[in-house]
Amino acid sequence: MAEVLPLSEAELRLLESLLRHKIRFMVVGLSAAALQGAPVVTEDIDLWFDNLSDPKLMQALVKVGAAYIPPFGYNPPMLGGAGSEPLAVVIRMNGLEEFADEWKRALEINVGKLKLKVLPLERILVSKQAANRPKDRRVIPVLQNTLRTLQTKSARRAKKSKAKQ
Repeated sequence: MAEVLPLSEAELRLLESLLRHKIRFMVVGLSAAALQGAPVVTEDIDLWFDNLSDPKLMQALVKVGAAYIPPFGYNPPMLGGAGSEPLAVVIRMNGLEEFADEWKRALEINVGKLKLKVLPLERILVSKQAANRPKDRRVIPVLQNTLRTLQTKSARRAKKSKAKQ
C-alpha cells in the first residue's frame, strides 16, 4: 500500500539523502503501521538504523543541514537540524530480533517518490505486545484488526488469481 506521510520538503530531502548514501534504516512503530493501512495517528516517525556510527550517516545528514546528536545522560539519541523535527531515532525494538534479521523481513513502500523500508505490521504488533506500555496496549487491538483485514484481502486476491488460472 503506497501512502504519503505528511512530510515537508526538508524532511523528504533528509530521507532521500539517507537513501542516496545507502544508509540502512527502516520506518518502524505506528508510522510504519499507518503506511500499511492501520488507522492510527502518531506524532513522530520512528527510524531504526543499522549503524548509528556509520560515517556515511553523518555525511548524509550534513548534506541536508541536519546532524546526529548522540545520547547523553537521560537524553536518547536524536536527529537535529533541517528536516529532522518529526523523525525519532529508535535504538531497539522490544521483542524483535537484531536489525539485520528484521531488515530481511522489511517491506518496501513508496512514500512520494521515495521507496522506504518499513517494518511489517506483524512485527510491529510483536514489538507493541513485548513493550506492553499502556499506550501500546491501547493500539494492539487496532493493529490486530488491520492485520486480519489485510490477510483476508490477500487471501481473496490469491483465491481470485488461482481461479483465473
